[in-house]
Amino acid sequence: MRFFTAAAFAALVSLASGAALTEVTNFGANPTGAKMFIYVPDQLQSSSPPLLVGLHWCSGSAQAFYSGTQYKTMADKYGYIVIYPSAPTSNVQSCWDVNTEATLTHNAGGDSLAVANMVRYAIATHNVDASRVFVTGHSSGGMMTQNMLGAYPDLFKAGASSAGVPFSCMRGSGYWSDDCARGRLIKSGAEWAAAVKAGYPGYTGPRPKVALYHGTEDDILYFANQAESVKQWTNIHGISDTPVKTESNKPNTNWTKTTYGNGEVVAIRAQGAGHNFDQPTDDILAFFGLDKLPSSSTTTTSTTSTTTRTSTTTTPVTTTTPVTTTTSTTASAQPTGTGVAQRWQQCGGNGYSGPTVCVAGTTCQKLNDWYSQCL
Repeated sequence: MRFFTAAAFAALVSLASGAALTEVTNFGANPTGAKMFIYVPDQLQSSSPPLLVGLHWCSGSAQAFYSGTQYKTMADKYGYIVIYPSAPTSNVQSCWDVNTEATLTHNAGGDSLAVANMVRYAIATHNVDASRVFVTGHSSGGMMTQNMLGAYPDLFKAGASSAGVPFSCMRGSGYWSDDCARGRLIKSGAEWAAAVKAGYPGYTGPRPKVALYHGTEDDILYFANQAESVKQWTNIHGISDTPVKTESNKPNTNWTKTTYGNGEVVAIRAQGAGHNFDQPTDDILAFFGLDKLPSSSTTTTSTTSTTTRTSTTTTPVTTTTPVTTTTSTTASAQPTGTGVAQRWQQCGGNGYSGPTVCVAGTTCQKLNDWYSQCL
């Protein structure tokens, strides 16, 4: 498989426009060694633009999510900033830590603190509108999206979790729980909500909205997890888990959208879809309110120093407990001249030039036009 360094990748992107995917190295406390990449479009929506955090899948990276989704293209259109974090390579298959007490607890450490400090950095450095910060992700990124909403409700206005699981579902599992993954953890809404409240003890502020996208034929993170997430987040918002509106063929043919309360929670049933399906970018951006073209009177040209790799240090957030990274087995080795992609690795997509044959026991499954993965 061919890999680009962050600098080479940023340089490649910059050939097409002034804006580039740029690594930031000093964004605050980073106990697990996660990496931060940021994309600031040439034209911002306003002098105080909104921010989107995009979280990758297992064996993914900032670059994979950048090239494998349409959020960068839409950022150029709508003028919002995007943070693309990369999970520590020490984590199993570079998945996000959603199981340790540190990552499940506000300012206690883990991958979640690193991502939170990336957001805080962007707010301080790029004058981001702190009331318009959003998070989305698929698979491991979908799980981490719900993790961030639970542990850091003060930072996010809303989140969209694609093929994820409820907050704390993987707790204490040593990275993976079959009971959680297969939807066998059945709890009441109050029980699920109690876990969220314990993630930030004493927090009484507003809770972020959440949209939950899930395929009915998901055989990795089973569809039953969507119902558990609905119970969790409707209880957190103090609304009924009985939908007030059900819409057929929304946002795609044969998909069903159910709305709860006043739209605080939305669940999208992707009928017939497996674990990998195209993220409905337009629908997610509409849920966030990011689908509005900036007017000429408010459009701002970006003049920040986002074309350099190292950025100004911000004051780190003090952790409340000693932090350790997720202890886990070593991820599968990268293919070395064998022409075979390992489990969870990329095996296809527009512009991809690596191996397209998957290791025995897995098949190359299309996530979207830009990314296929061995599953």
